[in-house]
Amino acid sequence: MNDDIISYSSEKKGIVTSSRTSDDLSSDIVSLRPISFNDYVGQDDTVETLKIAIQAAKMRNEPLDHILLHGPPGLGKTTVSHIIANEMEKELTVTSGPTLEKGGDLIGILTNIGKGDILFIDEIHRIPKVVEEFLYPAMEDFAVDFIFDKGIHARSHRYRLNQFVLIGATTRVGLLSSPLRDRFGLFRTLDFYSVDQLVIIIKRSAAILNITISDDGALELAQRSRGTPRIANRLLKRVRDYSQVKSHGKVTQNSVQAALELEGIDALGLTCLDRNYLKTIVDFYKGGPVGIEAIAATLQEETDTLVDVVEPFLLQIGLVLRTSSGRKASEKAYRHLKIKP
Repeated sequence: MNDDIISYSSEKKGIVTSSRTSDDLSSDIVSLRPISFNDYVGQDDTVETLKIAIQAAKMRNEPLDHILLHGPPGLGKTTVSHIIANEMEKELTVTSGPTLEKGGDLIGILTNIGKGDILFIDEIHRIPKVVEEFLYPAMEDFAVDFIFDKGIHARSHRYRLNQFVLIGATTRVGLLSSPLRDRFGLFRTLDFYSVDQLVIIIKRSAAILNITISDDGALELAQRSRGTPRIANRLLKRVRDYSQVKSHGKVTQNSVQAALELEGIDALGLTCLDRNYLKTIVDFYKGGPVGIEAIAATLQEETDTLVDVVEPFLLQIGLVLRTSSGRKASEKAYRHLKIKP
């Protein structure tokens, strides 16, 4: 099995444990994840829909429908999949689209999944077409077709799979093919979090990490976290380091401001890359409109990085306008950069 595939077991106690370690899952990240919807903050409509679906599936003693989660990175798509596995008391297998290079990679996973267990595929829009075609019968008929020999000697064999639940996560839902997208029974979009919701998440994480944080410190950190829990938790750890060295361990508004200034993060949560993106539109292209490829070439960054990481938040808070002619900097962007329009 591919090294990037991780299996989890959902104990009745509601604790998710990993069968092996992985570099991209540190103990802190795992421990900060809520293990039930009762501890989960935000995404109220999505949570309510999933609670109803889970309860109904349990009443009928059936697996869930396949679920597609869409939204910018860091909003909790992986966390939701862990919670669903816990709530259903089923095993969770985690992999990602880019690691499934051949049909055999996917078939090896599917043939080892138990009845009602959950397969989570992150970045599902990056699955190769040849692998995606194996998913169609697997999702619809819970079977995979094998072709033996070639030419006139070719013969097909259908292998029956256990009924499983596929949870797909994507930041680019438009890149999914219609046949794949239409096979999901539940489709939910995760939105950016409000400052109040991030304050709750930050205080919960601080309690788990034994960090003393003031109310104004949590609020300041929430305002600079780009509406994203993953960023909030990452910045909390950086602020913790700064506070331990510079302010006797307590996280305050002043220590948050000082720590994040060192990180290059301003009052709106913009990074150096965000500001360079805006300055490129303003300085090089007179405020736009300009195509994303031209911006990427000027910044010497990948287009996908700008589209997936930079733009969603800038569009959300109205610093960038996306038009049919390209990207434009808004008046708010000029004011933030302290540049006269």
